[in-house]
Amino acid sequence: MNAKIILLVVGLLAGALVGWLTRPQAAEISVLGMQIEVQGDKAASPRDQSMTTGQTQHVAVFAIVGALIGFGLGFVADRRR
Repeated sequence: MNAKIILLVVGLLAGALVGWLTRPQAAEISVLGMQIEVQGDKAASPRDQSMTTGQTQHVAVFAIVGALIGFGLGFVADRRR
């Protein structure tokens, strides 16, 4: 398989894992049709399975950055051949 694709997938998974482990502690409250999200300054507990919109965006950004880094490393690995 192509090194770019392999490292892209590895970077995507690694970024998503890091993002999930470092997501901020948050709570989402719905009051009168208005959604309020409160975030703390600590990382959320790994046992907390529910995710707010902000936490989902946090994980997505880390996954995208990881994928870009992996894809870039794939180009470097392909050039060395």
